[in-house]
Amino acid sequence: MTTLLCASTGGHLKQLHRLHRRLAGIDGPFRWATFDTPQSRSLLEGEAVDFVHFVGGRDPRNVLRNVPLANRILREHGVDTIVSTGSAMALPFFALGRARGITCHYIESAARSDGPSKTARMISRIPGVNLYTQYPAWEDHKWQYRGAVFDSFVPADDPVEGPRELRKVVVSLGTFKDYGFERLVRRLLEILPPEAEVLWQTGDTDVSGLGIAGHHAIPERELTQAIREADVLVAHAGVGTALAALEVGKCPVLVPRRVAHGEHVDDHQIQIAGELGGRGLALSVEADDLTLDHLLQAAATGVTTLPTDPPFLTRGAESGTRLNTPVPGRAPVS
Repeated sequence: MTTLLCASTGGHLKQLHRLHRRLAGIDGPFRWATFDTPQSRSLLEGEAVDFVHFVGGRDPRNVLRNVPLANRILREHGVDTIVSTGSAMALPFFALGRARGITCHYIESAARSDGPSKTARMISRIPGVNLYTQYPAWEDHKWQYRGAVFDSFVPADDPVEGPRELRKVVVSLGTFKDYGFERLVRRLLEILPPEAEVLWQTGDTDVSGLGIAGHHAIPERELTQAIREADVLVAHAGVGTALAALEVGKCPVLVPRRVAHGEHVDDHQIQIAGELGGRGLALSVEADDLTLDHLLQAAATGVTTLPTDPPFLTRGAESGTRLNTPVPGRAPVS
C-alpha cells in the first residue's frame, strides 16, 4: 500500500518534504502529488510523482479540475494513507480519500501561528481527518500539536565572523502567482552596495523597468547552492524560502508581504517572520525599514541543524499500527 504526500508547491511542499521522514506511525512507499514547477522537479527528483493542475489562492475552478485526477491517483496506486501540509489542492484528495475509507492526516502550515487557514477549516469539516497544528497555542480538542517543521533548527552557539561588506546576495520573492513584491526590490536597490553580486528570484514581480535580471523560478538545488555560497539571503517571509536558508546554516532576512500593498491574499507572512524571529532563526524587517545593517547583522548570525530530527508523532503511532479509519456508516474501499 502507498502513502500519498500531496501539497502545493512553494512552502507547503518544502514543509512536507522535510516533515515526511519524521512522521512516526506512517510508512512508505511514498508517492507525491503536486504542481509541475522547477522547484518540484528538483526537490522530488527520483521520487514517484503525479502532477496535477495548479491551484492558486481562492481558486475553486482548479480545485474542481483536480477531482478526476485525484480519483485516478487514489485508485491506481493503492493509496491507504494521505498526508498534506496544504493548501487547497488537498481538498479533492481528502474528500475522495475519506469517502474511500483512506486514513488522512492534515498538518496545517507553519505559516499559521494564530489559527487554521480557510482551507484547513474546510478540511476539518471532512469526517475522520486527523488534524495537526504546528503551534501549541491554538491546540484544542480538534487540532493536535505534535511538533513543528522549525524544531530541527536552533541558533548557532558559536559566533559567525560576518563579512564587513556584502559580496554575494540572494533575493528570493517566491513564486506566488499574480502577486508581486516590487516594494522590496526597490528598497534593496536603494541599500545594496553596487559592487555586490545579486541573484534575483522574482516570481511574478515585474522588474522589467528596474535594471536587474530577474529569474521567475530557480530549481531547488540551484537556489539552495546559491544561498549556501551567499553572504545573506533576503526574502519574502515564505516558509519554503526560510527553510532553504536554515538548512544551509543561514539566518535569512525575512520581509513580509502586506495585503495593504496588494502583495498577498492575507497577512500570514507576518506570522512566519515573527515566529522565526522569536526563535532567533531569522531577522524580521518591514520592507520600508530595511537597511544595509540588517543584512550585515543576518550575515553574522549562524543557524545549527540538530543531529537528529525530533519525531512528529501521528495518531497512527499511538497504537503502533497504521490507521485505516472508515467514514462513519461507510465501509473502507480497497
